[in-house]
Order: sequence, then C-alpha cells, then structure tokens
Amino acid sequence: MDKVLLLGNEAVARGLYEAGATVVSSYPGTPSTEITEAVSQYDEIYSEWAPNEKVAFEVAFGAATAGVRAFTAMKHVGLNVAADPLYTASYIGVNGGMVCAVADDPGMHSSQNEQDSRHHAIASKVPMLEPSDSAECLYFTKKAFELSEDFDTPVLLRLSTRISHSRSAVTLSDRVAFEPRSYTKNAAKNVMMPAMARAAHIRVEERTKKLTEWADTTAFEAGINRLFMFDRKIGVIAAGTSYVFAREALGEKVSYLKLGIVNPLPVKAIIDFAKQVETLYVIEELDDIIETHCIKLGVKVIGKELFSLLGEYSQNIIEKSILGREKESISLDIPMPPRPPVLCAGCPHRGLYYALKKYKLYISGDIGCYTLGAQAPLAMMDSCVCMGASVSGLHGYNVALGKDKAKKSIAVLGDSTFIHSGITGLIDIAYNKGISTVIVLDNSTTGMTGHQHNPANGLTIKGDPTVAVNLEALAHAVGINRVRVVDPLDIEQVRAVVSEELAAEEPSLVIARRPCALLKTVKHNPPMYIDNDACTGCKACLQVGCPSIMQVPSENGKTRAYINQNSCLGCEVCAAACRFGAIKKGGN
Repeated sequence: MDKVLLLGNEAVARGLYEAGATVVSSYPGTPSTEITEAVSQYDEIYSEWAPNEKVAFEVAFGAATAGVRAFTAMKHVGLNVAADPLYTASYIGVNGGMVCAVADDPGMHSSQNEQDSRHHAIASKVPMLEPSDSAECLYFTKKAFELSEDFDTPVLLRLSTRISHSRSAVTLSDRVAFEPRSYTKNAAKNVMMPAMARAAHIRVEERTKKLTEWADTTAFEAGINRLFMFDRKIGVIAAGTSYVFAREALGEKVSYLKLGIVNPLPVKAIIDFAKQVETLYVIEELDDIIETHCIKLGVKVIGKELFSLLGEYSQNIIEKSILGREKESISLDIPMPPRPPVLCAGCPHRGLYYALKKYKLYISGDIGCYTLGAQAPLAMMDSCVCMGASVSGLHGYNVALGKDKAKKSIAVLGDSTFIHSGITGLIDIAYNKGISTVIVLDNSTTGMTGHQHNPANGLTIKGDPTVAVNLEALAHAVGINRVRVVDPLDIEQVRAVVSEELAAEEPSLVIARRPCALLKTVKHNPPMYIDNDACTGCKACLQVGCPSIMQVPSENGKTRAYINQNSCLGCEVCAAACRFGAIKKGGN
C-alpha cells in the first residue's frame, strides 16, 4: 500500500477509517482538533461536532452500545468535562469498541494548564495506549478497538502536542469493515444503579488484573510495548514523546523499555528489564506515574530528581541529564523581542473591548480568541478559569459583593463557549434572581481552534446547512427578559447598550454579533490610512492593540502613526480612538 507523511492526528483518523469505525463525535480542542476534521473527509464514517466533550463522549458511548465501533477526541481539559460518563462507562463496558483520544499539552502551547491525563486512566480504571509517532498513531488506534472489544472497556488513546502535530511516514491499508454487534437488553450490565455498580466494580478490578497480564505479554507480541537492548550500563523506560526524544538524544548508548500501554503498566517486564541494566532511568513528561509504579514494585530508578515536573523535555535536556553532555550552541548577544499572540487585525472582539475600556469594569473572562484581550494594551480581563466559567463565576462574584458592585462587572464569552457550557450559568443567574450582564461575542465560528462550525452558526462539520441555535430566543426561554444585539465595531452603540444594561435591576444578555474577520465569506473595507499632517504622534491609536498600527519616525524628529496597508481590514476602531481625525477611510 501507499506510504505517506501524516500528522499524528491525521494518522489517528486514518486508523479509524481502516478499523471500520462508524461514528465519531467530538468537540474541537487544540491539539486534538485535526483528528475529527480529517475524519470528516471519510464518507464511510458519520462525524459531528458536539456542543461539548461530555455530549461527544456520550454520543460515542451510545453508538458503541448499539454495536458499532465509535470514537471521540478531545484535549486534556476536555476530558475533565467528559470524566463523568467516562468513569461509569468503565463499569458498564462496551458492545462495539469505543476509543477516546485525549491530547495533552505539555508546555501549555494553547491551554490554561498542564494536565497529565494518565491520572484519568488510572482513576477510571480503563486502559490507555500512548503512541510515539504517526505510524503508531494509526496502528495503536486500530489495536485500541480490539483491546476495547476483547476486554469490554472503553480505551483511552493518549496523544500530546508534539505527536499530534508532527508528521512522519505511515503505510496505508484498506478499510476493513466491522460487522456491527447486535444489542441485547441487559440491565444488570448497562444500568448503573448501586446494586449493579457493586457487581460491575468487581468485574473492573478483575479486568485490570487481566490487562496487566496483557501488558506483560501480548502487548510485546503485538508491538505495543517494545524492548531495545544495546549498552546495558544504562536503561531507560519511556513512552510517547519522551521515548522519541530519548532515542534521538541517547541513540544506542543505552537500552530501552518503550511502553505503548501506559495504564495498566506492566509489572514483570519492568522488573526483568531492571535486572538487565546497571542504572535505570524513567523519562516521562509531566507527572511521575511510571516512576512511582517502579518504586512500588521495589525497582530502583532515577526520575524526577533529574527531570522536571514542568513543561516539555528536549533531546538536549535528556542528553545533559543522563550523559552529562551538552551540545554546542550559538546564542545571540541581543535579546529577542517577544512576540505574544494578539487579536487579529479587524477582529470584532477588539471593538467591544475598546468600547468598554473606559468603564473600568471587572470582566469575568472565558476560553477563546477573546482571552487575548487580557493582554496590554487592552488589558480587559480579570479572570479566566475554564469553558463557561465566565458566566457562573460572574454570578458568584456579584452575589458576594452585592448589587452596587454588580453594576461594575460583566462576563464575556464566545458563541461556541456559550453553547458548550455558558448556558447553564445563565440559567443559574435567571433562576436565582441575579442581576449580572453577560456578553456573548458571536463571531459565527469556533475561532481559536481553527474555524470549526458549532450549533449556533447553522452549519454541520461538513458545511451542510442545519438548524442554528437562536441565542436571543434561548435567552428568553431560560428567563432573561433583557436581550440586546450590538455590532461590536460600533463603539458608540456598544457603550450605550452596555450602560443601559448595567443600570438595569435584572439580568441581561448582550450579543455582540459580527463574524470573525478571517472567515472567507467576510468582505472587508479598504484599509485605513494616516493623514500625516493631522497626526500628532499622541499614540492614542496604539491603545486599541491592533497589529496593523505602529509608530514610525516623522520629519520633525518625533514619531507618528503608520497603518500597514497589507494587513489592515478597515474596521475603523482605531479611528474612534483618534481625537484629531488623523485616521482616514479608504486606503492611501
């Protein structure tokens, strides 16, 4: 068959196709998003974007219960949302196979925390496989379904940013159709009332013992766990990205026990490997799970005393820590200027933030592109916890401080985040007679993860028209009487409406509606330009935080504003900031 270069995420999608998977439901979350996007290209697989990860997991689990092979993907914090069904699904087991991919983000490239999802596998008592390149992403995905069906359990597939977003060679195979299993009514197995759950827990513990035996034996025969014996003075136990970095850094100077199943961990294989080497290291990013397992077995290892609990590792870190060598490198004698992420030129969120900046509000923030508004010069966010927390968090803040303070605070979140988990917070506000003002930044897409559709924009994962959630009607339905819609680039309208809602003695929802500036369907105005004769160099325009605006030297030795004509989208927010009328429409 053909050999191609695939992202790890694309390879997982290919594994789903070749394994005969039928149903895929996910919520986008970097670094997992591309799995389901790639799946949507296979017409043989039903795929969808769900409102959140809990719903996605439940859809996949329901499909597996019906007897087909089903899958869901999410990032590490998404598994927190899906943990409720995961833990009980472990007790129930499956009919057709079910696999859940969870992508961790060591180094927090696009996340609010570093989280080791192996803890969820341990706590829920489900097996977890961890591939180390794209070929293994494909192969492990297929084996995960077999493991799921053989042991009557959901299976977690642990990825990481480096594995998900790196390309390596993959050999393609044909799709092998999976014959759906018939569903048989069985309340004792599928209905987790206390009496059934007690019996199920016994089965789960027995299953874990069998899986541990599998990890020690069949996992090696199947190429999931692998042993590489070279120089026996040093041995390394590693999995996933850590194994790849260790192999590149240490080569054949050490021996390796490469683990592909990271829960449950093998026992006999680790003890036997330890006997064959003089000094044994465990290399694992984030938490000391393998190391703790080894210590529990009475195996002496060196781990976190050398390696950090924080961030990503590298070849250099591993080589220096184990071999005491450091590669030569060249450093610049000048500091590199920082390049923090910013809201795009023309982003509608910028208009809303600039409009509200003069009010000095407490802003309860959320997860999305708009989180970038927390940075200077906008500096328009006081808190950001997790998806949907802006709404419920604002309610708690206002209840604690009373009505007077409530008039000086708002919540901001995107349309996709509102659908994900903001709705329940709004219901809480209405039901408990709160008076908070919530602003939904409706940009018609799930922007931060790469413009995926969501239930509020009326398009499916394949771009087909479907029903769209009417945010105005939804707000009314849950008890919010005051619902307003504004254009976030109309600065005066935003200020007038928000002022009215903050003064109201009841809760309100403001929908700041304008599509993302990067959507292909959006038409832009000609770029703005600077009237050099009118510009005083006051720098007020820099306060909008637009990457298209900068200061340049002027003829009189001072500075003046300059607008990059190649990136400006003519949103006019900067013009609202200029007191001297120096920013003009129409390009120059």
